[in-house]
Amino acid sequence: MFYACFYNSFGFTCSSCGFCPRSDLLLAAKYQHFTKLTTQFATTGKLQKKNMNALMSEECYEEFFYKLNFFHGDCLSALISKVLGYSIVAGAVLVKVPQIQKILSAGSAKGLSFTSLLLELYAVTSMFSYSIAKGFPFSTWGDSFFLMLQNIMIGALIQHYKGSTSGAIGFVVIFLGILGVLMSGITPVSVLAALQASNMPAVVISKMIQALDNYRNGTTGQLSAITVFLIFGGSIARIFTSIQETGDQLVIMNYVVSTICNGIIAAQMVRYWNVKPKAKAE
Repeated sequence: MFYACFYNSFGFTCSSCGFCPRSDLLLAAKYQHFTKLTTQFATTGKLQKKNMNALMSEECYEEFFYKLNFFHGDCLSALISKVLGYSIVAGAVLVKVPQIQKILSAGSAKGLSFTSLLLELYAVTSMFSYSIAKGFPFSTWGDSFFLMLQNIMIGALIQHYKGSTSGAIGFVVIFLGILGVLMSGITPVSVLAALQASNMPAVVISKMIQALDNYRNGTTGQLSAITVFLIFGGSIARIFTSIQETGDQLVIMNYVVSTICNGIIAAQMVRYWNVKPKAKAE
């Protein structure tokens, strides 16, 4: 008797009795189906592993997803560091966009210090170029890159609204030329390290001027509490990510100094929370 067997998701089935006598065909089909599923699973696993490499090493991937060891000390610290780092970078992408929009809406850059902006631009550019030269992960310096771009735009707008469009163009051209030299590879790492080290006194001076102003006035004035605490929290997180991902003492010390200075401003914000600005004598 001839049996017509066809294959479905459950194996071979006889068209007349629902049973296929060719068990060898059934086993072969099931093996083929199992092999296909195994291949698909392996391919998916490789893609997932490739995507997760941005957050963890292969060793940590195996600890988490194969050994199910979710509390592995070193791997858990590394993962937290990566998440913190990328969170800081994500926050930096748009952090100064409101400031740029405010300048454009008002058609004025009144009250903004070009000198202060240059100091900040110097700090983030030296951090960016030094980190690239040392081959640090993007999660440790990506925020410097985005802050640099936004500061360039703000600097150009300040010059433009001061009535010097040519000054705005010149500022951008000169800066890009300097950046090109720093990133070209011809600048020794020792020079970039010196630039990075000089960030510390610049940060101390700028923050202490603000702190002294707050102390003399007995108030933090128009300082934004949200901005102050976010900057303070971000600098603390950067100490952890720098220790975890770079191990560079220069970068770590830079963020330690920055955290101390930002902490003083944050403490003043709490101290003078309900104090109103003093009225100026006529």
